[in-house]
Amino acid sequence: MNKVILLGNVGADPQLRYVERRPVASFSLATNEPARRTENGAEIPERTEWHNIVMTDAAAEFAEKYIRRGTRMLIEGTLRTRFWEDRTAIKRTVTEIYVISFELLGR
Repeated sequence: MNKVILLGNVGADPQLRYVERRPVASFSLATNEPARRTENGAEIPERTEWHNIVMTDAAAEFAEKYIRRGTRMLIEGTLRTRFWEDRTAIKRTVTEIYVISFELLGR
C-alpha cells in the first residue's frame, strides 16, 4: 500500500504548467513535528519537513485559483520518485506526493 496523509502549510503559491494539454500544479507543503522531551529528559527540538506536492487536472486548476502560500491543507496521496539527469550529467532524484484528495483548512 502506498498512502500518504499530510497536514501542513503551503510554502509557495502553486506553479501551473501543462503536460500534453493536461494541467499540473506543483507546490511545497511544510509539516511540523513539535518539540518534545524524551523519557530520559533529552530535549528534541521542533522539526519541519518539506514535501513536494503535485496536483493534476481539475485539482491543478483549483490549486492555481485558490491555494496560496500559508494555506493550511490536509492532503491524501501517493509517493512517487522520479529520476533524471541534469544538464551537467548529474543524476537527480525527487520524491513527490501525487494528490488523490485534499481539503483546505484556512490560512
